[in-house]
Amino acid sequence: MRILVTGGAGFIGSALVRHLVLAKGYEVLNLDCLTYAGNPASLAPVADRPGYRFAQIDIRDRAAVDAAIADFRPCRILHLAAESHVDRSITGAGDFIATNIVGTFVMLEAARAYWSGLTGGDRADFRFLHVSTDEVYGSLGAEGLFAETTAYDPSSPYSASKAASDHLARAWHRTYGLPVVVSNCSNNYGPCQFPEKLIPLTILNALHGQPLPVYGQGENIRDWLYVEDHARALDLIAERGEPGRTYNVGGRNERRNIDVVRRICDVLDRLRPAARPHHDLITFVADRPGHDARYAIDAARIETELGWAAIENFDTGIEKTVQWYLDNAAWWGPLRDRYDGARLGMIDGAPHRPSAPAAAD
Repeated sequence: MRILVTGGAGFIGSALVRHLVLAKGYEVLNLDCLTYAGNPASLAPVADRPGYRFAQIDIRDRAAVDAAIADFRPCRILHLAAESHVDRSITGAGDFIATNIVGTFVMLEAARAYWSGLTGGDRADFRFLHVSTDEVYGSLGAEGLFAETTAYDPSSPYSASKAASDHLARAWHRTYGLPVVVSNCSNNYGPCQFPEKLIPLTILNALHGQPLPVYGQGENIRDWLYVEDHARALDLIAERGEPGRTYNVGGRNERRNIDVVRRICDVLDRLRPAARPHHDLITFVADRPGHDARYAIDAARIETELGWAAIENFDTGIEKTVQWYLDNAAWWGPLRDRYDGARLGMIDGAPHRPSAPAAAD
């Protein structure tokens, strides 16, 4: 089985590549242009495996993408390459539009050209998996879950760009017949996550005795999914998902942001005690613009139709995650030198407050 993965040096992508190569024994070609969030060190366990290949390619470069596909001749394309950090999208939306929308268009067209030339079983078995986020759905109230039929209502430039790419993927299936499957996941966490995101930022700031910033009062709720559970889900969706279908992937682990931070502090107090409790470092800061109040995924479709279930609950997953960061300073040290946890997503020096309430308020 030959699998082409885009964005395989990123957080979720590298977990997926490790799963495909180490657990499944597949041949994998990883296309990644190695932006700030792409880290070859995340791929060290597979780097010397004979079935693994890497090509530093920007997915917006159609000629390079075509050449890579023609040479590798994949059975499946798993498209994860994307700009993904909400705060960065607020002050630098252009990269998100270019990569997430234009890049997805290029990948769909390249896949369509390749698929059109396939015959027989190769053509029937080919799949294009477009990997997306639950943020396209906007904000939930206190009750309910995001289902595959939930209307889109993105709040940030990031989620809007991903919503647009989802629509492109579905349109390429409906218009051209390209066998596309779409997945939308909840918040991922685990090893090898760039330290701008909440969980690794909290862990590393705590280890350095720095403030642990929490937006607003930390009441925003997210459904947390351990990244290795997500990797298994993506492999399964690509293998058994029905073209034209969407599959939501969630961990059924809703937590308020403040409770996530407090849980990390509890784990660190036990595993790496400091002179004072890590809870003392918690600092409430002005909220993010357009901050969605709650996300929660209904994963019933993938659970019942494909037989997937998360292995890790939040408590087991966060223990593994904290321990991984404690054990892998060589991985995160160079990244910390480039990004020290400074606040992102500021507009004119302060968080933007819209004149009308955002969907998340």
